[in-house]
Amino acid sequence: MAAGLQARSHGAFESTSDQQKAFRVLDLTVAVILIFLSMALFHIFAMLCIGDWDFWADWKDQRWWVAMTPTVLIAMPAAFQFIFWEKFRLPFAATLLTFCLVLAEWLNRVVNMHGWAYFPLDFVWPATLIPSGIILDTVLMLSGSYVITAMIGGMAWGALFYPTNWVMVARFDVPVNVHGFLMTIADTMGYHFVRTGTPEYLRLIDRGTLRSFGYDSVWLSIVLAMFASILVYFIGMTIGYLFTRSQFSWLKRV
Repeated sequence: MAAGLQARSHGAFESTSDQQKAFRVLDLTVAVILIFLSMALFHIFAMLCIGDWDFWADWKDQRWWVAMTPTVLIAMPAAFQFIFWEKFRLPFAATLLTFCLVLAEWLNRVVNMHGWAYFPLDFVWPATLIPSGIILDTVLMLSGSYVITAMIGGMAWGALFYPTNWVMVARFDVPVNVHGFLMTIADTMGYHFVRTGTPEYLRLIDRGTLRSFGYDSVWLSIVLAMFASILVYFIGMTIGYLFTRSQFSWLKRV
């Protein structure tokens, strides 16, 4: 009898161990799928909303690139942040999304634009939002408030974008004299590497009325990005709230 009980307990132990291994494999599979899905979704969202402003070194200007990139791209991290924090209490959604975006962008620039279209990587390097994502998650984790995260984290998100990418973009803003014309190194590269003439590439870059405020208009663009990111964060959070109501209603019964 003792031998039978021992065998049954041993079998139960093996069954529990097998279940734990199966759950670990399932968790790992879901995590990998989530990362690749986040890479694809955020990459497509960034390409549709930002596109050319972040494609080329000569289009990373001090106005639209600085103001629009962080403003538009905070929407998807805000939605994911609400889902992860509200349902799972995991404060790393914005960091995960920004990391997935940078990884997807580098894969696209290296494989597609460099390997296929033969553009040099110095001309097509992507911007990064990882420090902004870390700050956004940190504010939510410490405060636990979406309003404080939108106000403080959203402003920090917009304010950190240009300083974070300054190390990469500064060397392309050095002025040079080309045949009597003053232009930047990025502009010189843009004249040497001709791109297609589809409508997406006909936007006005570094044009507008911000020059009337002074020579260096980047600070006004940063302030605009800071306050606009607050509004877009609330929009993204609302989208996450509506998604959780429709897709995660089964969690209420668990």
